Parts: sequence; structure tokens; C-alpha cells
Amino acid sequence: MIRTQGLTYAYPGGNALEFPDVDVAQGAVLLLSGPSGCGKSTWLALVAALVAPSSGSLVVAEQPLHALKNVAADAWRASAVGFLPQKLHLSAALTVYQNLALSFWAAGLAEDSARIHAALQALGVHGLAQRKPSQLSGGQAQRVALARAVLLQPRVLLADEPTASLDDEAAADAVALLLNTASQHHATLVIATHDARVATLIGAHSQGQIGLQCLSLLRKPLSNAEQSGQAGSALAASSTRGGEGTV
Repeated sequence: MIRTQGLTYAYPGGNALEFPDVDVAQGAVLLLSGPSGCGKSTWLALVAALVAPSSGSLVVAEQPLHALKNVAADAWRASAVGFLPQKLHLSAALTVYQNLALSFWAAGLAEDSARIHAALQALGVHGLAQRKPSQLSGGQAQRVALARAVLLQPRVLLADEPTASLDDEAAADAVALLLNTASQHHATLVIATHDARVATLIGAHSQGQIGLQCLSLLRKPLSNAEQSGQAGSALAASSTRGGEGTV
């Protein structure tokens, strides 16, 4: 679940971004839409406790985020939030299996080989466990990254522009994969996108059987800090640490 109230975030030297309130039930889907530069990455970073809001309240997976600081925030994120970043951030030097194993290291947990193999099996990429990312197709790499994202059974799954640069067929497959995987784990799914096809694809796949909410953000003038991509960089850095792969 995700519940926000009066949420704002201000970059140094810039205007505050103001976000509409949301109340998303556990297992439901939130479509976070809007053009590039409207604050989608900032909203995701706030929900993942990568940055703290300037004002307002934020509760994610029953956890009030204002109560989390530093190490506690990292530990909570590793166990509660799964990320599928736009740039998948699979380590080129590691095998598929080793990329998933990093998630346990990031969460301070002992490696669970059985869970890694089960996650890969569930996403149909078990046979690729010993390949390097350079040996994967785009679709295979996305499935591996999604397996990494749900490896620790997160309560919330965040997907950042999962259909970017995909043709219609591949976009439909990506959305269906996200919806099915989130449903299997009873995770709240957030899809952040500026792709107008995604809303139609969610509707066609779910046929009204899921709780879908939409949050549309508008572009506002960006500060120099936001233009430099601080929020996006935070998401990417978290992803390479294995936080579910995570952001």
C-alpha cells in the first residue's frame, strides 16, 4: 500500500514539486503518468525512501517513512521495495545468477540459491543463469531484472518507463509480465511512464479485475539540480546495489 498526504519536494534553488494525494491499497496498481520532467522519478525516489520529502506524510507498506533514517531506510527498502529501472543496471561482469545474488548481499542476508533459481524459473529465464548480461536479448534482460526486483518478495514494486522504446507487441508483453508478477506476489505495482499505450494495455489485460488508480503529473519549471537528474541518479544507484534490484 502507498498513502501520501500533502507531499512536496524542493530541490535546492528550485520550486517545490507538489504531488496529489494518493491512497493505493495493497495489491493494487498505480499508473504514474506525465511527460518527461514532471517529477515521476522524484515521486518514485520519495516512495522508496531514497530522498525525504520537504513536507507532507508518506506511508509505504504500512511503514511511515519519516521514521526511517539512513541504515534503517536502506534495510527497509531492500526488503519492502522492488525496482525495475528504465536502465536495468545489470552488472556486466557478473552472471545472471550473481546479479540476483547481489540483492541478498545488499539486504544483509545470506544467499539463498533456491530462491534465486525459483525467481528465474518463474520469469522463464532459469536457463540463462550462467550467462552474462551481454549474452541476453532485451526481453530476457528485462525478465532477469524483474526476477531480481521480486526476489526478496517486496510489498511494493516500482517500474520506471518499462515500455520505453518498445514496439506495440513488446510493450504489451512487458505490461502483462509486470501485472502478472505483481499479482503473484500480491505486491502494489507502480508503473511510471509517459507512454500513453500503458493505460490501454493495463485495461485490456486486467479487464477491470484489478484496483487501478491513475496519478497524472504536470511538467513544471525544473531547478538546475533536477535538470542534472539527481532523483534519477539516486534510483539508478540503488538499483546497482541490488535493492531489489532495486532502485
